[in-house]
Amino acid sequence: MPRLYKCPFKHTPTFEEHSIQMKKTIYLSILFVILSHILFAQSIDNSFSQKKMQKDLEVFKNIRISANSGLYKYRTKQEIDSIYQWAEKQISHSTTYREFYTIICQLTDFEGSLHNDTKLPEKYLKNLRKESYGYFPYPIKWINGKWLINYEKGEIPLGSEIIEINGISIAEIIQSLYKYYTTDGENTTGKRIGLRTHFSKFYRINFGQQEKFKITFKRHQANIEEKIDLKSCSYSEYYKHFNERYSKPYDQIYYANLKENQKYKYKQVDNSTGILTVHTFNMGNETTNTHKNYLTFLDSIFYKIKTEKTQNLIIDIRQNGGGTDPNDLVTYSYLTQRKFQENKQAWISFKKIPYLKYIYTKIPRFLRPFGVIGYNKTFQEDFYLEKGNHFYQGPLSSDHQIREPNENAFTGNCYLLTSPAIASAGSLFAAMVTGNENTTVVGEETMGGYYGHNGHTPLGYILPESKIETFFSVVNLEQDVSKDSNQIYNRGIIPDYEVSQTYEDFLEQKDTQMEFVLKQIKEKLAK
Repeated sequence: MPRLYKCPFKHTPTFEEHSIQMKKTIYLSILFVILSHILFAQSIDNSFSQKKMQKDLEVFKNIRISANSGLYKYRTKQEIDSIYQWAEKQISHSTTYREFYTIICQLTDFEGSLHNDTKLPEKYLKNLRKESYGYFPYPIKWINGKWLINYEKGEIPLGSEIIEINGISIAEIIQSLYKYYTTDGENTTGKRIGLRTHFSKFYRINFGQQEKFKITFKRHQANIEEKIDLKSCSYSEYYKHFNERYSKPYDQIYYANLKENQKYKYKQVDNSTGILTVHTFNMGNETTNTHKNYLTFLDSIFYKIKTEKTQNLIIDIRQNGGGTDPNDLVTYSYLTQRKFQENKQAWISFKKIPYLKYIYTKIPRFLRPFGVIGYNKTFQEDFYLEKGNHFYQGPLSSDHQIREPNENAFTGNCYLLTSPAIASAGSLFAAMVTGNENTTVVGEETMGGYYGHNGHTPLGYILPESKIETFFSVVNLEQDVSKDSNQIYNRGIIPDYEVSQTYEDFLEQKDTQMEFVLKQIKEKLAK
């Protein structure tokens, strides 16, 4: 008797069965797309629970109180307490990740340190970079109190003044975006640097994605306001337009990855005047050849200046956002007649790094206490003088080393050119030069402060629920500068002559500030 086998093949489905199967497939596909969006799409516009916001806010606050020596540098305890009360109220009517991020940015900026930074996690940044719409299409630039279109190929004429975007005045918009770019104290000129670069991204984060923009603008010297509807662009298209901005020939140095021979230079204008330009102090430390080459450059230039009896020296550091020690200090030694040190005092607010489980590091959590031992030891050896809740740097620290002026130090008339881009080691150097009696400062208020800043050693933390990354420098520094009635404690370095680029010079790519100084020198020589 033959054996019976179960047929291994499926039977041919009927039309009705096929239809049912297709519907199931479609439903499953739709469900997969929805679940994928929920689980994998990392949009800043996604909902985010208030419970998670409250937990992260508490962690953020505790970290700042425990580890950030600059928390009360420019703000009183009452002011800090007040803004955290504000943050708690904001959370009570916030529903999205984006709204929570803006709250944390506001807290970060309020402290007043250009070394503060709060970042979106990389997965959210990747999503922003992929967005195909929602961005204001053109870069803008501040000129003489107005925000102008800094793009020549768009639908709004180059140099037109923006009056309103989507019914909100440009002044109100700019004020609301300040929180995304930190500066020292209550300085706002430095925030223009961030807005010049990232206006469209900051606008998208603050106001959400926009399909289009209703723009009110005025052409230069026109009395009539015009209106236009602009279609939004993608993230990448905005930055393409930024890289094609009209002002690029004038300001590209700030963004360039400079080679060693582009970082500094000297030019003899005539028998009486020279120009020393230092775009960055990022030339390495004492052990590097780039630093040694810079020393050789300075020595040869200042020997030449001294032997040729140059009367006027223009120091142009307008693009100098900082760099490494001791390049700033060595440069200053050629411009002063006094003994000096980097800092009058420096302190941190902890003996051991707190909240290790939230620290920004690739080391697994259970290994962090071991990895941080050496870091804590370095802090404890350098900041060993305990006074109250502060730990001060000892007198033998290299930061407090008494330095001598160089034998070829310049003794003539010094003109320091400043801008909002000057920060960190750049602003420390600028502050020290500003304090010299033979220095005249021309330009715009710097991003970095005159009397001090928080710097040197950065720490980073990751908030547990949102994974927002927050960074700050832990060393509270008092710079070695004299008191000056022209300099305000919570501001950048204030110039003796406030000179910014004019509209006409913007169009013609002219250097308003340099021409002002050269004219001043010429008039003095004529007298």
